[in-house]
Amino acid sequence: MAASLWMCRLRPRALKGPLKSIDNLCFKSQSKHNTSSVAVKSEIAQRKDQTDTIAERKPFYVLQEERLEQAERSVLINCPPKTNEKKFLKHLSSHGEINTCFFYESFGTYALVEFSKKESIASLQEWTIIPSIQHEATVPFKSRLVSLKLNNPGDLSSVPSSIQCLRQSAIPINELVQRLSGADTIDQQLYTLTETYQLTEDNVRLRFLVCSLLKDIAAAYFPECTVKLFGSSVNGFGKLGCDLDMFLDLDGISGRKSKKTAGPFTLEYQMKRVSSERAATQKILSVIGECIDQFGPGCVGVQKILNARCPLVRFAHQPSGFQCDLTANNRIAIKSSELLYLYGSLDARVRALVFTVRCWARAHAITSSIPGAWITNFSLAMMVIFFLQKRDPPIIPTLDQLKGLAGPTDKQLIEGHDCTFVSNINRINTTENTETLEQLLKEFFEFYGNFSFSKMSINIRKGKEQSKPDVSPLHIQNPFEQPLNVSKNVNQTQLERFVSLARDSAWILQQDGMSHPLGAGAQPWGLAALLLPSASQTGGKGKKRRKREPASERIKSLLESLKNNKPNSANGNGKRNFSTQSH
Repeated sequence: MAASLWMCRLRPRALKGPLKSIDNLCFKSQSKHNTSSVAVKSEIAQRKDQTDTIAERKPFYVLQEERLEQAERSVLINCPPKTNEKKFLKHLSSHGEINTCFFYESFGTYALVEFSKKESIASLQEWTIIPSIQHEATVPFKSRLVSLKLNNPGDLSSVPSSIQCLRQSAIPINELVQRLSGADTIDQQLYTLTETYQLTEDNVRLRFLVCSLLKDIAAAYFPECTVKLFGSSVNGFGKLGCDLDMFLDLDGISGRKSKKTAGPFTLEYQMKRVSSERAATQKILSVIGECIDQFGPGCVGVQKILNARCPLVRFAHQPSGFQCDLTANNRIAIKSSELLYLYGSLDARVRALVFTVRCWARAHAITSSIPGAWITNFSLAMMVIFFLQKRDPPIIPTLDQLKGLAGPTDKQLIEGHDCTFVSNINRINTTENTETLEQLLKEFFEFYGNFSFSKMSINIRKGKEQSKPDVSPLHIQNPFEQPLNVSKNVNQTQLERFVSLARDSAWILQQDGMSHPLGAGAQPWGLAALLLPSASQTGGKGKKRRKREPASERIKSLLESLKNNKPNSANGNGKRNFSTQSH
């Protein structure tokens, strides 16, 4: 079970000598967690901050290479309580210049230390000893996960700590609702939600370090392999506390391409042979999974799920608190992550709307962390992207349009699937669409509240509806493996719940008083009102859930509050007439 994470950053007074200042490395959202009450920025300032961040974004593959290189220069240290940070840093700086250092808690106190040079890691490991434990034996696998021991604990116990702890798990929904209720506009609410839930700089660094530690284990068998992140950790839509998805990449191992030799002979490696690529992947993951289980420090609950469509090894990494999935040669997943990263980089509204829709869906149990018939976060992201492609003018281009902008180095064919699209964001023209997030959120719910799911399929490659090729309740074409439906798991009941809640949410946002604060009492309004639990989610533990009531009944008290605050509100029910066609 994953532990809740608390990151701890050193105060500026501890950043002396060889340790560089790291204040400028944090996401802007991180400083917001230091205080209990935060003044919400105006939507203009927030939009500018988001745009500036987008302008600074690097191509996906460049950023991943930089992150992995940073992780190779990093070490994770388990520290005893009341460690003196100043002496701790002074001791480590004897091995080389330190770029970054932060502390967090997960089954103990840990410090992630990034050195300026990789040689510093070798210097530190040279002075690290193998523990001597009575009545037990140790497995002598050396990694960059080490423990700090105090030679004279009494000398440091009286020194006050200079560590500040920041929460790194997502805040509870009731706290988020309260925070959003203090905003001035719905646009502010969406940007505030995004800044509150997105991954912090330190959390991203920790994720890449865990990935690097796994690579060290796999390299014992495959020295030229790499382990890469995909999914929420790198696509720009990751929420604090999300799982860590990794894949073992063996395609970069040298010797796959034949080389012409001057002499009469060619040498080949003698290797085991198996019946198929899938069988090879299963065998490799089985062995790596066993190594993680037997030799990986802090890796617990290892499960080898090898008969899944995509074989994987699942485990919990206690020192980081992450739930981890490791697959092999899953290159299409990386391209999907890159595509989402690119879309999120094009316009600040993309990330804000995806974060908001996902949060809304989770608040109403449309999505779940447990596999089943629920709509997934990836499907929701596809639905948001498709909706934004269909705006007039479009906010983001279709995948085919991105393919048309691709250069020679962007062309890529993976397992027979065309995964080509432009990687340089500067080649993509910015949109002329100026719709606010408030408009987009309302229109999103209306769009899917009236979508003909029974007949049409969602296709972000073309940016238009297409006739469904099968009888699946929800059909979203896989952007790269086009014959596949990414939402094949969703049943009719879950789709109907989504449509019904989308209609309810569209109606709520149309009510008079929902587009602005209701007064000093911080009554939930706008997005905050949409995140209030539905009647189907209420009731005490062990009680049978009540049948879902109509929206008018579920939010009766909320509307009464609106009337009390706005006695002269216009029109009767303000409800828009939705299409009655069968979906």
